[in-house]
Amino acid sequence: MDAILQGIVYFYDNKILNFNMKYLYILLLSLLFINCKNNTSNVEVKTLTADEIVNKSIKVAGGDKFENSNAVFNFRNKEYFISRNNGNYHFERRFQDSLTAIHDILTNNGFERTREGVLKVRVADSMVSKYISSINSVQYFASLPYGLNDKAVNKTLIGEEHIKENDYYKIQVTFDQEGGGEDFEDVFIYWINKATYKPDYLAYSYNEDDGKGMRFREAYNERYVKGLRFVDYNNYKSEAPDIKLQDLAKAFDNNQLKLLSKIVLENVEVDLIDL
Repeated sequence: MDAILQGIVYFYDNKILNFNMKYLYILLLSLLFINCKNNTSNVEVKTLTADEIVNKSIKVAGGDKFENSNAVFNFRNKEYFISRNNGNYHFERRFQDSLTAIHDILTNNGFERTREGVLKVRVADSMVSKYISSINSVQYFASLPYGLNDKAVNKTLIGEEHIKENDYYKIQVTFDQEGGGEDFEDVFIYWINKATYKPDYLAYSYNEDDGKGMRFREAYNERYVKGLRFVDYNNYKSEAPDIKLQDLAKAFDNNQLKLLSKIVLENVEVDLIDL
């Protein structure tokens, strides 16, 4: 305080000369600004990593509850059963063909198809991979963001983006060939809301027998069942031939994507497994 007073007053013949109040205010404000700037420069702002962002997103969606749970839902005239228990999984889809009820079952031990849950059906090797890919795709999207911490998943924070008045972390996901499944070459981008840590949007590229393509999905109809988050999706495509995967959100924000379909999970039920 003494140093400040010495800077704003003069002593002459033991008499104090008063400054013009205008200049006094300017001097005090300047000192205050310099002090605040110095304090701010000492504050270290932590940047989250892709792993930290995804961990927060998984926690918001249900976290550890996913790891020991049974979920049943209907999707496009088929019933799906997703069970996880201490690292063991049982994914099943059930539907009616022209004769009987078909059960396609995928577990840690592999794939099998049965009729009426009893009679095992022989399936050509060329079709087994297609059935596995189809089941895995449905359970993957139904369980997001759980699964983004699998060993074969590689995550990179590639930036931030503003979509529909919200700010998002932009995370790219690729897969190792070992453990990455038949579609390991697919590339995903997730836009995770910076305020809620929920993945409101995602885009992916794919390479199928009928050609390559890209899709953009907008999550809607969020609901929690027994603490697990489920959403439906609006499924979009771009008609611009040269657009890049990472630019699909900008195209969506500018209303330049075409709505292809809706991804809707119906009659969702969940049981949590007590350990």
